[in-house]
Amino acid sequence: MAVGILLVSHEGIASGLLAAARRILRLVPAHVEVVEVPWEVRDDGRAQAQVRGAIRGLDEGEGVLVLADLYGATPFNLVAAHEPGRLLARVSGINLPMLLRVLNYPEKSLRDLAEIARDGGRAGVAIDG
Repeated sequence: MAVGILLVSHEGIASGLLAAARRILRLVPAHVEVVEVPWEVRDDGRAQAQVRGAIRGLDEGEGVLVLADLYGATPFNLVAAHEPGRLLARVSGINLPMLLRVLNYPEKSLRDLAEIARDGGRAGVAIDG
């Protein structure tokens, strides 16, 4: 068993990041799924059902790490309404360094992966000059 990884974002962001990670790593060792929410999402329950289904499918008993694009935005908030009893950690501000770092440690615990995600995201931002 391993921690599942859910990338949840507005349209075009999470799928692009995962495609880039697959190109760089060639092999993605973790169980990863993407849910992208339309920019003009309507409150019809479809996006919520898609998030819940992804979490259910990823949860193998070790929990699910959710990497979201924006704290407080619709994709991030949809995850907050997941089914009770599931072990979940949400990290916002997803970027490619964050995702690559997480994918390099598939054996880590949920809490460790959340910290790796946070630290990897921060370390990937630099000012040159």
